[in-house]
Amino acid sequence: MIRYIIACCCFALSGILSAQTDILGTIQSGGLTRDYLLYKPVIYNGATPVPLIINLHGYSSSNLEQAFYGDFRSIADTANFLIVHPNGTLDRQGVRFWNTFGTGETVDDVTVIANLIDTLSALYNIDPQRIYSTGMSNGGFISYSLACELNDRIAAIASVTGSMIAPKLAACNPQRPVPVMEIHGTADNVVPYEGSVLNTFVPISTLVNTWVNFNHCNPTPAFNAVPNTNTNDGCTAEHYVYGGGDAGSTVEHFKIIGGGHTWPGSPFIIGITNQDIKASEEIWRFFRKYKLDGLTNATQIEPAAKWTIFPNPATDYLILQSNLQTPIQFIKVWNATGQLEQVIKPEGTNSIRIETGAWTKGLYFLTIEQTGKPECLRVLKI
Repeated sequence: MIRYIIACCCFALSGILSAQTDILGTIQSGGLTRDYLLYKPVIYNGATPVPLIINLHGYSSSNLEQAFYGDFRSIADTANFLIVHPNGTLDRQGVRFWNTFGTGETVDDVTVIANLIDTLSALYNIDPQRIYSTGMSNGGFISYSLACELNDRIAAIASVTGSMIAPKLAACNPQRPVPVMEIHGTADNVVPYEGSVLNTFVPISTLVNTWVNFNHCNPTPAFNAVPNTNTNDGCTAEHYVYGGGDAGSTVEHFKIIGGGHTWPGSPFIIGITNQDIKASEEIWRFFRKYKLDGLTNATQIEPAAKWTIFPNPATDYLILQSNLQTPIQFIKVWNATGQLEQVIKPEGTNSIRIETGAWTKGLYFLTIEQTGKPECLRVLKI
């Protein structure tokens, strides 16, 4: 179901937004043609080096689906970094994957990512000190492989619902401290929080503690309470920070109590999805502190978007809020097939109520036309 919804999302946006920031490309690696989708924010001008986030899809998913599910694009629009969404290859069952499970597949995805970095670095002004990897599930697994095998190029990683297999963790010998963030639900039934003997998936506590040891962090974490701002999402969040590591490195863990195999903060609700945190924002907050040889001078996270929308999912109404006072020309409402449903000319500038009772159930896109680049928001009507 989630793949269908996100596929509709991708199709709809192709007719709504300018394609100038979404670039399809290919590279040759290991005798194969590998494709990728690059997001280049409008504010990128090539004059100064910018960070690169490698955003990796899960098993059976795709780069387009990950671009929408684990979405960093609105953050990139203000923080000015590039995002690349590569595609994995098909395994022996014909399922798209990243080769990190030790199942006898032969494709070398670590080298593919290295080749991709080389290609993009030749085309864009990328800061080689600030290249990061993140991903969902299988994308989290391969991010850990990059931390082990490509840590001379990857400054930090973040895994959402991913882990490592025991042989990979036993063989891992990073040559520098690699800051790591793990976001994982305790009720994950795909990559269990307590591990899986059958698949040799490492328990999350073991995974976190091993990286704490790799980085020589304090084994006793600081606990940060996460307010339960959404009492209807079926779960809560806890935040642990293991500080004091070599070269300023840390290991952070968001433990989603009762959370499933999902990306926190995503508008695509496909199970128990935590809404108390936004995984993409937390990951960028984490990444932006680090470069290959230590800490950056980052002090605060840039705002992810000019507008927020709630409640989402919506039933009878939704409210758009912004801290800006820029006049709005109009708001367009599009359905999931890319058809224009409604044009609204609001009177307010920073708090707008839209009645949704007459909408049919499904996914909608709102484009807010103001001075400068239009803002696009997604809302689910239930």
